[in-house]
Amino acid sequence: MQLLPVLDSASAKEFLQVPVIIYKDDPNFIRPLDKDVNEVFDQKKNKAFRFGECQRWLLKDEDDQLIGRIAAFVNKKYKNKGDEQKTGGIGFFECINDQLAADMLFDVAKSWLMQHGMEAMDGPINFGERDRWWGLVVEGFKPPIYLMNYNYPYYVQLFENYGFKNFFNQICWHLVVDTQLSGKFLEMDKKYSTNPDYKTVHISKNQLEKYATDFSIIYNKAWAKHEGNKQLNKEVAFKMFQSMKPAIDEKLIWFVYFKNEPIAFWVNLPDLNQIFKNFNGKFGLLEKLKFLWLKKKGVNHKFTGIVFGVIPEFHGKGIDHYMIMQGAKVIQTETRYDDLELQWQGDFNPKILNISKNLGAAQSRRLVTYRYIFDRSKEFKRHPILN
Repeated sequence: MQLLPVLDSASAKEFLQVPVIIYKDDPNFIRPLDKDVNEVFDQKKNKAFRFGECQRWLLKDEDDQLIGRIAAFVNKKYKNKGDEQKTGGIGFFECINDQLAADMLFDVAKSWLMQHGMEAMDGPINFGERDRWWGLVVEGFKPPIYLMNYNYPYYVQLFENYGFKNFFNQICWHLVVDTQLSGKFLEMDKKYSTNPDYKTVHISKNQLEKYATDFSIIYNKAWAKHEGNKQLNKEVAFKMFQSMKPAIDEKLIWFVYFKNEPIAFWVNLPDLNQIFKNFNGKFGLLEKLKFLWLKKKGVNHKFTGIVFGVIPEFHGKGIDHYMIMQGAKVIQTETRYDDLELQWQGDFNPKILNISKNLGAAQSRRLVTYRYIFDRSKEFKRHPILN
């Protein structure tokens, strides 16, 4: 077996081909769009390069056939609560069912990270935001939602046999859209919908700049200090909303206002993998036209919960229940969706997990963020629980 660094366009194309080869007989596999993977490693597209760097490798067998790949990255902005060491990341790991092959990939990533001053590695994670390519699937081996990792069950043994340990669980939830909410949802809806100081609205595409600004206000109050996240300015938020515009369904993104000031958001998007599964990783002009046609035709009956936030002043007051109830009334009666899958929620955040449980959602899959500490004598600690 031989390890080869990704150094040019030819090896970058081979990097994209590894999962195609690994999962060629797996009906659950949905090939990611090549552009989505390439953008992670594009210094012009990925802002994580402002704070770090990355390297990729390919693994080939004695017949020069692709059998694995891995990426390693350092990012000064990557921190978890309670971390006592400098931690890098590995991701985009794919490998045949061979521990020696996996160990070679882990070893080269570990060596590179140590050379860059790291004392531990987390994986599989993304070189950038946590809303994509994060975690190893350990339960619920079904077709992935858009920008979610997918892997064979044997990957768990490859990681754990090497010495990785469970840093935190990532719980995903499934909910049938027609589920009738009750209890606190009805109580909070009645409380706030009769109070003129409060209102909920779904977004309008012709007012994206306004909602992007409101999103940035709520995000900075609710999330900016969480896990070392930085402030999100309104210009960046607007660019993010513009990039999502082709996929946005206005009735899936909700805001709550108190005296016309934004206090909460609930962002959902159609699960684009329901369309992209037909594209074999490509997204050229023909695929873009096909995407618009399929979207208009209404072939997508599943949407995904992306992010949820309430500003601290309104925590524990039932605003989240009120917003969900208001959104559910519209989504259930005015859209075509049958299923909702919530993006992963860390088991270190029991408050957000309880919201999903109270919705009546069922666990759909579990992913794991693993950690490997280079000094094997050092005590391993799981991610601390958030208050």
